[in-house]
Amino acid sequence: MTINNRWFQLCASLIAMIMIANLQYAWTLFVQPMREATGWALSDIQFAFTAFVLFQTWVQPLDGWFVDKLGPRWFITAAGLLCGVGWAGIGYATSLPMLYATYCLAGVGAAFVYSCSIGSALKWFKERRGLASGIMAAGFGGGTALFIPVIQSLIASRGYQATFIATGIFQGVVILIVAQFLRHPPAQPHAVAAPAVAVAAQIGKRQFTTMEMLRTPQFYMMYAAFVLMATGGLLVTANAGPMSRSWGFPASVLTLAATLSPIANGASRVFWGWASDKLGRERTMIFTFVLQAICLGSVVAVGQLSGAWFAASLVAVYFTWGQIYSLFPSMAGDYFGTRHATSNYAVLYTAKGVASIIGGWFGAFLYEQSGSWAMGFYGSALMALVAAALAAGLGMVARSAKVKAGIPATA
Repeated sequence: MTINNRWFQLCASLIAMIMIANLQYAWTLFVQPMREATGWALSDIQFAFTAFVLFQTWVQPLDGWFVDKLGPRWFITAAGLLCGVGWAGIGYATSLPMLYATYCLAGVGAAFVYSCSIGSALKWFKERRGLASGIMAAGFGGGTALFIPVIQSLIASRGYQATFIATGIFQGVVILIVAQFLRHPPAQPHAVAAPAVAVAAQIGKRQFTTMEMLRTPQFYMMYAAFVLMATGGLLVTANAGPMSRSWGFPASVLTLAATLSPIANGASRVFWGWASDKLGRERTMIFTFVLQAICLGSVVAVGQLSGAWFAASLVAVYFTWGQIYSLFPSMAGDYFGTRHATSNYAVLYTAKGVASIIGGWFGAFLYEQSGSWAMGFYGSALMALVAAALAAGLGMVARSAKVKAGIPATA
């Protein structure tokens, strides 16, 4: 197997994605120990999570163009340093500003890894975008399942600060090593660009630059749907620990939920990404978005009844939420082409940053004000239904465009 083999590149990028998974999905395990040790308010601590996601998403448009031009190696090398120093640095944080600064540093590193890896998957696997981006996104969504029991054990035996330091160093070193093997596929001859007029009419037929993409209504429909769908899962991701504690469940229940949920999250990205290659992106979105609304409502409807129901409801949420991280990049590739896939999806991915404000910080704030998680979860369920309607709208526009172009609607 050579370094230019696409499966080798997929596996190498996947390892890097697994190494940044803890930065987002293991965070909830640290929240309560941090509250007890520092006395900081829940919403103040969860603002750090929101800031991390903002940096992890909104930095990507800045690096995406350079990654498309220069390749992933040096960016992921820098990411190893940023992730290692940032995550380990949280263990030394003695004030909220220091907490925010170190977590955001890790967020920049995660942005480099994520944009490079997803862009690479879309470039190497142009004919199976759903499956390839699903596998890649699964590393980020499910990778933390490998580490949850270890992290929980380390926190219990050595404290949350030492755990941040140990896992930060380990993750940073692995990313640095993997980075040295990453490449983009050999350049293909450029086709003659289509005229700039009627840009939206060229959807699916040409390679869009990011500025051209931003002139299409389809992009803004995708962006709105992404924000609406990302909110509920981020609400759970940030607040599963505080929720479990507020409902009186023992630590073992949180460990079970935090171990199984990433597995469901990762499986969701691969399974629904593969399914969307067969069924179509829009149809898969509509179906899974409606399921997500039902599952979000079930968290407060039955999740409080017992530890088993709590874990099951969270697993269901993740299995009907994680697919957005394979469906949206695949759809962006379908609509706007793959030549500028890294920079194009990097801009679309900033929607997750917007959602983090609602799901991460505002969800915790609503709980502090009302003493109940119901408002956040039922509100997120309604948002998922609106996202399903937007996906249906995208499907109608796509079919209409195909009919006008003389292409069968089932193509």
